[in-house]
Order: sequence, then structure tokens, then C-alpha cells
Amino acid sequence: MKRPITLIAAAISLAALPALAENASTSDVYACKDITADAERLACYDTAVGRLKAAEEAGEVKTFTRKEVEDVQRDSFGFSIPSLPKLAFGNRDSGGNSKSDELKEVTFPVKSVGGSRGALLVTLENGQVWRQVDSKRISPSAKKEARVYQAALGSFKMKLDGGLAFRVERVK
Repeated sequence: MKRPITLIAAAISLAALPALAENASTSDVYACKDITADAERLACYDTAVGRLKAAEEAGEVKTFTRKEVEDVQRDSFGFSIPSLPKLAFGNRDSGGNSKSDELKEVTFPVKSVGGSRGALLVTLENGQVWRQVDSKRISPSAKKEARVYQAALGSFKMKLDGGLAFRVERVK
């Protein structure tokens, strides 16, 4: 008699999936592991996974791999995107920032270097464009690699082919 009641409850919850899709989370799935009765645990898993799948199909839930998050962090390096750390992995400080996974520098191949000394415009192969914002005289000739890293007070510095560091800002 217990089995039909469990099945009826599961059927009712599956019928309500679209309405419940926005409330789906992985914690619902994890909660099922603590149920000792096999049939109830299976029904719990079926319901929770069904809700997650419905939420994903409705566009309410999206899963990301660590690599996908890291790719977004690399592509957006140099721009202020306050909500991006919420997608990162690892421990968070009181401000919600990830301590262990915060990206501090990137290195990319250089596509082109334009402008004159003291006013360089560096375009990287990935499409990022950085503008020199200090007056250091850097030769723009045939550069192959740019290393961009965080400096003081939220600023950024760049080294072309390991040369002299100069301040930059991301423009694209």
C-alpha cells in the first residue's frame, strides 16, 4: 500500500514541474541521500532531478564547468563586472569575492600594436584592446606576447615580451 501512495505523490509532483522549475536546486537532489528507505529515496531523486531538468529546459537553471567560468574570467579580465565572482569557485571573503580563484593576470598573443611611444594601443589575439595610460616610452615594434596583471588601486599593467611594465586600461 505504501508504494502506490509514493507513486501517486511522485506523479503529482511531476505534473507540477513547470510551475516548480524556478525553485529547483541541487540541494534538493543532495537532500535525497539522507532518506533510508530505498523506494522513498528513489522517488525523492526522481522528483528532484525531474525538477532540475524542467528548470534547465525552461532556462531557469544553467550549469557551468570550472573551465567555462575560468574562460569568462579570462575574457573579461580588465573590466569591472561585480557579479562575476558569484560564478567563481572556491572560498569567498566577506564581500563575496573568491579568494583562491581570483584571476590576477593573463597572458595572450599580440595581434597588433599601434600608436606612438607613450600612447600605445595593443590588440590581443582574443579581441581584447588595451590602451597605454602612462607616459613610458615603449617601442611598438613586432611584439609577440602581452602579460597583463593587476596593479595598485584597481589599475593594470602590461609587459610586452617581458619588457618594461607600463600602465594600461582595457577599452574593448
